Amino acid sequence: MRDQHNGAVQTPRRSAGLLPHVLYRARAGGVRLTVQTPEAVRWAGDAVEYVDQRSLPHETIVRRAVSPEELEDAIRTLAVRGAPCIGVFGAYGVALLRSQITDEATFRAAVARVREARPTAVNLRWAIERVLSANDMLAEAQAIHAEQRETDRRIAEAAAELIGRDATIYTHCHTGSLATAGGGTALGAIFFAARAGKRPRVFVGETRPLLQGARLTYYELAQEGVDATLVVDSAAAISMQRKEIDLVIVGADRIARNGDTANKIGTYGLAILAAHHRIPFYVAAPRSTFDFDLATGRDIPIEERSADEVGGFGETRTALPCADAYNPAFDVTPNHLITAFVTEYGVLRPPYGESVPDLQLRPNMSALLSSG
Repeated sequence: MRDQHNGAVQTPRRSAGLLPHVLYRARAGGVRLTVQTPEAVRWAGDAVEYVDQRSLPHETIVRRAVSPEELEDAIRTLAVRGAPCIGVFGAYGVALLRSQITDEATFRAAVARVREARPTAVNLRWAIERVLSANDMLAEAQAIHAEQRETDRRIAEAAAELIGRDATIYTHCHTGSLATAGGGTALGAIFFAARAGKRPRVFVGETRPLLQGARLTYYELAQEGVDATLVVDSAAAISMQRKEIDLVIVGADRIARNGDTANKIGTYGLAILAAHHRIPFYVAAPRSTFDFDLATGRDIPIEERSADEVGGFGETRTALPCADAYNPAFDVTPNHLITAFVTEYGVLRPPYGESVPDLQLRPNMSALLSSG
């Protein structure tokens, strides 16, 4: 246990060089990683606790956000990431701020800081607006979290028809429990298939520049004992050509009404490759990720991040200090490259001009849970 005076506590576990070896052996199915990660986000009464995803897989640190600045910083620096997860985190954050701040103007300014921490993912804005409209903000945030867990379970079940026995799957970025504060979307579907005895094999793109695939997806696959192989992003094409990939499944950060989908940078390229190789390309995402107010992907704002993320590797500078860099965090995959969407309401197929708007008319998860 280690205390840090920025209000960010605790529970570090160092691997002392062991973890990379364990992860490597897990690829062949020889070892199940036994280190378990705490819950991604948790309400702690006087703070919102979260796993700092920047430190994984070599160290697990649970931090505490207690101020608008710390809430914003956790999202902006990707300590908390994944569209559904930052929605849950933002919901708890608003409830925390309401308990601390009585002046209405100050409260609204603090909420705005959190809302604008990342512009592309729609879940953050959706969750914050929902909490703000509630009489009991904490109860609403807790409901959002509970609904996310159920949503992920239903997405995993809906994807079962798409993943055959002994399927070889390619995935990109990270869509597991750390990314959703639930059971995961695309990765949750893979876990569901594995637990059903289907024995999937997963090729994991490293996901430059911040390596969410290498650091987080491989880590969660190892925890589940799923056969996984890590590849550099530029090996996606040859993997599809020579490794008999059966399907690609990814998550999403924002989906327009016509089905155009913003996701981690590199997703668009994967969709093009999958189309060339005639491999199904699936997007697993909850309804909260669909932005029914946006007609097409051209309207989705794309976050651009620091050039330093491209110019170096970890703390080591690899490019010249003067090197310019283009570093969009997301790209937009046109709807015609997407075979189907997997949602908590089932699988949506083209024409998306009909199936996506129909999703907006479905009863929301809170209604489904209360009726069940």
